[in-house]
Amino acid sequence: MESSDPKISADPVVDAAPGSAAGTVPETPALAPAARRSWWRKWSHAARQILPMYIAWHIVFALTSCFAVLFTQPDFTRKGVPLYMAWQDWFRWDATHFRTIAVIGYDWPWRTAFFPLYPLCVKAWMVLTNSPTSPLRGELVVSNLACFVLFIVFYQLVCEDFDEERARRAMFYLWIFPTSFFLVAPYNESLFICFALLCFYQLRHGNWWLAGIFGFFASLTRSTGLFLLLPFGYEYLRQRDFSFKSMSMNVVSVGLIPAGVGVFALYCYYRFGDLLAFSHAQAMWAHHLHGPWHGLIGSAKAILISDGILSFQSQRNLMDLVPSLFILTLIILSIVGPWRMPRSHWSYCLYAVAVYIFLQLFPIGGTGLFPLQSQARYMLELFPAFILMAGIGKNKTFNLYYPLIAASVLFFLLTQYLTGHWVL
Repeated sequence: MESSDPKISADPVVDAAPGSAAGTVPETPALAPAARRSWWRKWSHAARQILPMYIAWHIVFALTSCFAVLFTQPDFTRKGVPLYMAWQDWFRWDATHFRTIAVIGYDWPWRTAFFPLYPLCVKAWMVLTNSPTSPLRGELVVSNLACFVLFIVFYQLVCEDFDEERARRAMFYLWIFPTSFFLVAPYNESLFICFALLCFYQLRHGNWWLAGIFGFFASLTRSTGLFLLLPFGYEYLRQRDFSFKSMSMNVVSVGLIPAGVGVFALYCYYRFGDLLAFSHAQAMWAHHLHGPWHGLIGSAKAILISDGILSFQSQRNLMDLVPSLFILTLIILSIVGPWRMPRSHWSYCLYAVAVYIFLQLFPIGGTGLFPLQSQARYMLELFPAFILMAGIGKNKTFNLYYPLIAASVLFFLLTQYLTGHWVL
């Protein structure tokens, strides 16, 4: 195993034994238990750091789920709503497609737009709990467990690559991002980001096979997992001083990342006779290839031709355009300016730039009035932007206004989602 980057190593430094790889801990019975204890202390500390906010976050969402009923009931009505509706209200939009896939599989080619790992996990939960007709509970369990692991890994990654203060802010800023409720909703966002972060953590430590395995699961969850190839390649070369001569056989582990998409493609061919059914299915959802600027400009035009700033068309476009431009600004600042990432962290920038451009290449067609539909949710996948935001958060003004604005929009969008409004 290659040595990890000295900056990100969290374990005690031990001199290499003669003939061993530099920085590798000698395999002795005395050191093995110490290494295990160090590993356990590191991750249990990260879990303790995120647990209070994680619990508070869920309490807020639970209360909002209950209070959202008031938006659907007439004033002074005597009729009540069953308590189970508080969590049934989370079952909206894309969650219905994941439920169908988990229960009966891929019945139509257009449903292959939803990648399989998340519904497979839901199916596994249904089998383990012997509840073949109740997928919603499984969807919520999978999403929330993945969300818990996501924040633990995110905290530890930022803590080791930067510092603990920045890790806390990055975690908090992601928590209150206006669409963060999708991390606990019956969607695959949290599962994908969880595997992407695990891949990032392992490749930063030079654990190439583990990084490849987690990258495989990420690309089996969402097609954007393919772009983990870029940070993998950069980190592999950087940790060898960009010397191709020092490459070894473990470089083939990079092939595990696209293998996730490859496995799904083979299934699509077996099921529907179309190797790229998941790509062709995008046309059914009105996604068409354009320049990365097309959706942004189209959304701005839709606002200008609307019936006013308080119209549905204008407001919905603003909800997608503003987060997209905000994250774009952060990505640019991670490359140039006073908060830019050092060269040793360019893998974050490569991933963020590639994923952002890819997401902008396929805006929504149809009427053309809502080209950035769902983009505010997709911005959650760009976790490097939140790390950069945490660096800016040292500024007291930013640290005051971002939480206030983000939390208020988060509450509004969550309430809209729970009451069945068009929040995708």
